[in-house]
Amino acid sequence: MMSTLLFYGLSTLLFTAALFVILSRNPIHSALWLVTAFFAVAGHYVLLNAQFLAAVHVIVYAGAIMVLFL
Repeated sequence: MMSTLLFYGLSTLLFTAALFVILSRNPIHSALWLVTAFFAVAGHYVLLNAQFLAAVHVIVYAGAIMVLFL
């Protein structure tokens, strides 16, 4: 029950963040929303018991790729 609510909450956050990535006019705000979307995807990996994949996703995408954008 709790994992279902967490899944739907993360999915809503991911959808909203992805929508704001597209709709933001400022590229810095768009990049920050993309980081939020990356963390929501990492949360989905944690729900699937793939903690290593979640950690690598946060380190590689939210850490390294977003530094290049910003």
